[in-house]
Amino acid sequence: MTTSTPTIGVLALQGDVREHRAALEAAGARTITVRRERELDEVDGIVLPGGESTTVGRLLRVFDLLEPLRTRLKDGLPAYGSCAGMILLASRILDTVPGAEHLDALDVTVRRNAFGRQVDSFETDLQVSGVDGGPVRAVFIRAPWVESVGPDVEILATVPAGNGAAGRAVAVRQGPVLATSFHPEITGDLRVHRLFVDIARGRR
Repeated sequence: MTTSTPTIGVLALQGDVREHRAALEAAGARTITVRRERELDEVDGIVLPGGESTTVGRLLRVFDLLEPLRTRLKDGLPAYGSCAGMILLASRILDTVPGAEHLDALDVTVRRNAFGRQVDSFETDLQVSGVDGGPVRAVFIRAPWVESVGPDVEILATVPAGNGAAGRAVAVRQGPVLATSFHPEITGDLRVHRLFVDIARGRR
């Protein structure tokens, strides 16, 4: 395996930007914040943090990033989206507002706020395909889930039995694009970020 250090951008319009940067750097990447097209041009991969997906979609257009980011993703830029980032990467979104922006980088249908409101946030242990070392502690905060996937999408994790959402897909990958419903950046577990750093490193 190559040991090169990829440069990964963290979209810095809303959400856990600092936490994602810290996790990525601990996982072996160099990071920069991305708010402008010139910064997007510098990266080998990009992370879309959680937040409010419709707000981030509007801000992508305000900052003239929406079409440049769509183009880079179409050209194969590795991307990782957590929570709202998953929604933005999706091709189809349920329970969103009319005209909500999305990036069409994952052939999935996601349901926004599928697990309920902030008070319905919860944690659970997940087996995540491609992540070694046992279960991943997953934190869900007003999270989406994946309703359906296209033929080229791999489901990496589903909600375990014993939960009202058992069997729902909450981590997916399509080529160099990875997405989770949960927030690994706030648990101190670097394994999901290491997986993405490896994806970005392999696409350099």
